[in-house]
Amino acid sequence: MRIIVLSDSHGDYFALEKVIMRNTDADWIFHLGDGERELDRLIITHPAIAPKIIHVAGNCDYDSLSEDVCILPVTEGHKILATHGHKYGVRCSVERLKMLAEEKGCDIILFGHTHVRCMKYEDGFHIMNPGSCSCPRDEYAPSFGHIDISPAGVVMNIANV
Repeated sequence: MRIIVLSDSHGDYFALEKVIMRNTDADWIFHLGDGERELDRLIITHPAIAPKIIHVAGNCDYDSLSEDVCILPVTEGHKILATHGHKYGVRCSVERLKMLAEEKGCDIILFGHTHVRCMKYEDGFHIMNPGSCSCPRDEYAPSFGHIDISPAGVVMNIANV
């Protein structure tokens, strides 16, 4: 199973479209918030991709009807917790996300908000912030993540847009 993870596109439709159209073979595409308007435009422009897209509301997705947290069971017994992260103090720590993931039985944690790449395995959790696909706040290029899940395990990577 292949999962694409994006976050914080902040109005940059072309960055969002570039990543998604390069990865149309993915099983799931997660958008972790702060980009709902351009994501809606992409769904209208490319409706065949819509069933693969899962998104959560970010702090800049004003008047959003989307949920703040998504829990998704996936193949091989893994379960994903996806959120933007602004309500969980992710600028300081991922401890609150790890507690929520444990409570919900999730072993994969996806979050955004900081615009800074993060990828680690810690306390039994695969944790990823793909950075921002349009406006990173670290020394790296705009980025997105991909996750491969197989019987052999979980492999995560962050790639430049």
